[in-house]
Amino acid sequence: MSDSKIKKDYFRIYGSYPKKFIFKSLLNPNFRYLYILRKASYHKKKSILGIFYRLLLYRYQIKYGFQIYPETLIDEGFYLGHWGTVIINPKVKIGKNCNIAAGVTIGQTNRGKNKGTPIIGNEVWIGTNAVIVGNITVGTNVLIAPNAYVTEDIPDHSIVIGNPAKYSYNIDATKGYIENKI
Repeated sequence: MSDSKIKKDYFRIYGSYPKKFIFKSLLNPNFRYLYILRKASYHKKKSILGIFYRLLLYRYQIKYGFQIYPETLIDEGFYLGHWGTVIINPKVKIGKNCNIAAGVTIGQTNRGKNKGTPIIGNEVWIGTNAVIVGNITVGTNVLIAPNAYVTEDIPDHSIVIGNPAKYSYNIDATKGYIENKI
């Protein structure tokens, strides 16, 4: 299962499936981190490989600024646009073909009506420095603009802007933003 997700993450970055594993692809910091994240997620936490990949993941969290944990439920076709300061709570769920740019925080709210963590749908593009927090649902085909602060549910086919976030319906919200869909 892990290898299938890795191949689909590879496809999202490079636009083709690898005929065989290419070590050159690990030179890309984003793919390297995703590869190690998928391996850490696949192996049991207390197994030899699980411990190895978690230690390696910790090293790359510090090196690249990603704070994404093996417990985070991330579907296939995940794409990190740029490395640096991406923070995702381990209880978050992310759907297929999700793009995340640098500076994004997807986290938990500890009080109030939206106490909890977000669920991100399929084909969601999240721009630089966007913040998505609370027990909310972001629908399918949603574009979240840079610097948006999202604390309420977002329906399918929406473009989200601002702080506080406002959304508008757009059937082609992510057209041209999410390439190499799986």
